[in-house]
Amino acid sequence: MAGRYDSNPFDEDQVNPFSEPATKSKSKFGGGSFFTTNTAGTGNVAPASNSRLSPLPPEPADFNTFAVDIPLDSTGDLKKKERELQAREADLRRREQEVKRREDAAAQAGITLEQKNWPPFFPIIHHDIANEIPIHLQRLQYVAFSSFLGLGLCLLWNIVATTTAWIKGEDVKIWFLAIIYFISGFPGAYVLWYRPLYRAFRTESALNFGWFFMFYLLHIGFCIFAAVAPPIVFKGKSLAGILPAVDLIGGHALVGIFYFIGFALFCLEALISIWVLQQVYMYFRGSGKAAQMKREAARGAVRAAF
Repeated sequence: MAGRYDSNPFDEDQVNPFSEPATKSKSKFGGGSFFTTNTAGTGNVAPASNSRLSPLPPEPADFNTFAVDIPLDSTGDLKKKERELQAREADLRRREQEVKRREDAAAQAGITLEQKNWPPFFPIIHHDIANEIPIHLQRLQYVAFSSFLGLGLCLLWNIVATTTAWIKGEDVKIWFLAIIYFISGFPGAYVLWYRPLYRAFRTESALNFGWFFMFYLLHIGFCIFAAVAPPIVFKGKSLAGILPAVDLIGGHALVGIFYFIGFALFCLEALISIWVLQQVYMYFRGSGKAAQMKREAARGAVRAAF
């Protein structure tokens, strides 16, 4: 039995996998997969070629190629800049204190600093009904504001009507007069009667109410006159009223229609203005501002006499 199993098929020489190829060839097993026998028998296994790459030679680092020269300020320059910054800070603090002092003085004197906010795309006036006008007067103020904008619409349409009349052969003077009406009438309405009414509702000033009544009556008179447009004061057809419309409808239908539209706009403006005047007067009498204005007028007359 011992002779039958003399050789152990699993008995092999101790093979070092990191040894030289010549040493590996002494084994009965090839160098492939696990325990793969060498079928060549007595043949020798060719040593594998050395596939290890040689390392690249080191390159010397050049630290002077990208050197950056950063100038450092001297101590004197830093102190100078620090003094300049401190001077600017002191100047800004002084200006802030001056602005605050002026605002406090204006508030004590009852002067309201108004910020321009209308129209939104190009603010030129201050207008804030929702925050500055009492709630019970806001509706009336909005209608008065509509009357102010309506006057601008009437005068603008008057320019359109006179332009069509000029194109159809009328005198160019009526167009220039229409431009003058718009340039002077719309800003004049704001200064003469709309702003006094706004301030009267905001501050309950009897004097502002008086200014409003005086110039708003002139405004209503102008609207009625423009709706009729008699050729007695203004140049002929410079206002789009009923009389020029009747005169022009026969020869130039389009011009006559434009003048009739202007007549309707002036009539609507006059009706709205009359309603606003009535409502403001009722509030003026009911709130006791009429008696207050009489007392102020009497005191003014006494001061003027002495």
